[in-house]
Amino acid sequence: MKKQFFLLAALALAVAGLALAQTDKSKRPSPPATTEYKFADGKSVKIDYSSPRMKGRKIFGAVLVPYGKIWRTGANEATSFVTTANLTIGGKAVPAGSYTLFTIPNEKSWTLILSKKTGEWGTDYPGEAEDLLRVEMQVSATAAPVETFTIALDGTGPKSATLRLEWESTSATVAIAQP
Repeated sequence: MKKQFFLLAALALAVAGLALAQTDKSKRPSPPATTEYKFADGKSVKIDYSSPRMKGRKIFGAVLVPYGKIWRTGANEATSFVTTANLTIGGKAVPAGSYTLFTIPNEKSWTLILSKKTGEWGTDYPGEAEDLLRVEMQVSATAAPVETFTIALDGTGPKSATLRLEWESTSATVAIAQP
């Protein structure tokens, strides 16, 4: 009887440990990451995403992220874009609020998409009817290979920043500003 109890207890602990590991997002192969930029007036832009690794794979223009197709722009849950400020992105108006960020990578240019629908899992792009905006991003080569997919907000002034996406040998950027 004691043997069965200990066996059941060990099994329960193993299941609980496995469940806990599944909820600890930092242990994922593509762990969570965040970038945030605070404007001079205290308002901010925050992007939450999962950050996959290159791991020797060809990324853009291949099976992983094909050219001309909508990409979730990260891994796991869809990438969230939250701004407490009214913005312009690539010259187009974005009201303060919560959005989902997608991109369409191409070899020489990318399209940034902000969707009004939030809470999607991964690749569940809700369709153009939910788009708030689509803007072109500038594409350039990185100085060295970038192993970890990175989203950054680089300040360029008290009311402006550059949104930068980098991975493999590609950097895609677009201007963000408070009007």
